[in-house]
Order: sequence, then structure tokens, then C-alpha cells
Amino acid sequence: MGFDPTELVPLGARGLEVTRIGLGTAPIGGLYEAVSDDHAAATVAASIAAGIRFFDTAPLYGHGLAESRLGRALEAIPRDQIVVATKVGRLLRDVSYTDPVRYYGTPDVNPIFDFSEQGVLRSIAESLDRLGLDRIDVLHIHDPDEHHDEALRGAFRALERLRDEGVIRAIGAGMNQSAMLTRFASEADFDCFLLAGRYTLLDQEALGALLPLCADRKISIIAAGVYNSGLLADPKPGAPFNYAPVDRAHLERALALKAVCDRHGVPLTAAAIQFPLAHSAVSCVVTGARTADEIQENVRLLQVAIPPELWTELRAERLLPQEAPTPA
Repeated sequence: MGFDPTELVPLGARGLEVTRIGLGTAPIGGLYEAVSDDHAAATVAASIAAGIRFFDTAPLYGHGLAESRLGRALEAIPRDQIVVATKVGRLLRDVSYTDPVRYYGTPDVNPIFDFSEQGVLRSIAESLDRLGLDRIDVLHIHDPDEHHDEALRGAFRALERLRDEGVIRAIGAGMNQSAMLTRFASEADFDCFLLAGRYTLLDQEALGALLPLCADRKISIIAAGVYNSGLLADPKPGAPFNYAPVDRAHLERALALKAVCDRHGVPLTAAAIQFPLAHSAVSCVVTGARTADEIQENVRLLQVAIPPELWTELRAERLLPQEAPTPA
């Protein structure tokens, strides 16, 4: 039967609920190619029309452009009907530093890392201004890979105070790795994690340590990067994987996954978007979309009926671990 994209599910244990699928806004911020204001607005409008009420953004995405576009597109929606997540850890300043991930058509500012308490408070104020909102529901500490101590002593402390005061509803961290998130889950009172690319049909890095710990501590996983940068959308030589051209081993594995899906008449993308949701720690998936057609297709794929025999064959072919839960 697939999944109902509009189903409301808990995010963390403090009463916040989100839809099973959320819109990731990096593409409408110009990730890899420029996007017009009109196309960005149409993408958000298509998400709303499909029943999506969870929106994920960040100052990094388009160097503020994604937040501004998302805010304008949400103006007509009652605030209590949507959940908005953004991130802290980067301030937008007119400096020479640029992130290695490229955005096009962006404002003339560049992101710099700042996980201090004061930096976090400045980041939130600037995000609220760009979004045009009176509050933000979820705040993630963004990519603190080289900043573990500062993220906990500075960013988390500031966010915890805001959560205690009722200013925000949930504290998270967004990363492309699971090891540091596992440490965070053990060391602080997080509500959720945005995990990009590390619990997918292709890569189950988080299965052994992070996901069981999160399930035990009621820390919800938001699964992002479910197509592994696009490799699972169209596996072929040169396809992107982890923001770079795919290596041979991952390409061969992606092609093997596609072959099994083809034998069962199921799009590889449908299996990819649904697989993470079978784990009890995963509340929802967030998928980036550049156009209205892309978000409509993701919603459709989430509802595709997948025969249990497909998952059985993936295990038999050793393309999925035996212990990985799969959709019923």
C-alpha cells in the first residue's frame, strides 16, 4: 500500500507532529543550478497542494535564498498548520570563504561557521527575518563535523534555553554522517536528527549504532538524501553520489538494486523513498525538489505498492542486511 504522505507522525517526544514527507529546499536555493523565483514558488505550492506540511531549510541553502523564497511561499498558510525547520552554525557574511557545495543565483554573501551561543542567536534572528515568520519550530545544528565541543557548549546550550522557554519546539542536528550523531544522542537531550544519505537503500551506515539508540531515546530520525545525491534516481557512470561522481563499487551496487526492482516492476526510486520509513526510529523523509513535477513524483512514489517479495530478494542477494526492517 505504500505510505500516506499526509499522515501526521510524532517528531520527538514533546508533542510535535510532521507529515510523512517534507520538502527540502536546497534545490530552490539554486543547488547546482539557478532556479527562478516563480519556479521556487510553484514547487512550494505543489508541496502544499499535495498535503505536505513539513518544510526544511537552512541559511546555507542558496546563501539565504531558500529561506526567503520559502517564507514568501508560505505567507498564505496558517502558521499552526505547518512545521518549519531551519539550521544554525553558519552565518551569512560578505567574506571570501565559500562552501564546496555550489549554489547559483545567490545573494552576495557567503557562509562562515559559527557554533557559539551568540552566533546561534544571531543566526536565528536573521533566519526569522528572511523567512518572515514569528517563530521556527525545529532548529538543527548544521554540519558540526569539526566542531563537536563548540556545538554542544555553544549551539546546543542556546537552543536548549530557547526550547525551555517555549520559543522553539525541537532541537536537532543535521549531518551527512552517523558517528557524531550517535555521540550527540548519548551526550545531550536532542529531539530529532536530520540524517542525510546514511540510512538509505544503498547505505545503511546508521543501522548498527545510531538508529537503535535513537529508538530507545525517542529521538526521531528525519531521513534525507534518500536517493544518495541522485545515484538511486538514475544509476549510471558519472551519476552523483555524496556530491561527487560515483565510484565503481557504489555504482555496481545501485545497478544491482535497480535490477531487482525492475524484476518486480517497481521503480528503484519508490523502493528508495519508502525503505527508511520502515525503521521505528525514522519519522519521515525529506526530499529536495527543484520543480512542482519533482515533488508530485516523490509523493506518488511514496504511495507505490511494493510486493514483499522484492525485499526478500534484496536480502537474498545480500543487497540489504537481514536485520534491516522493510515496509510491510
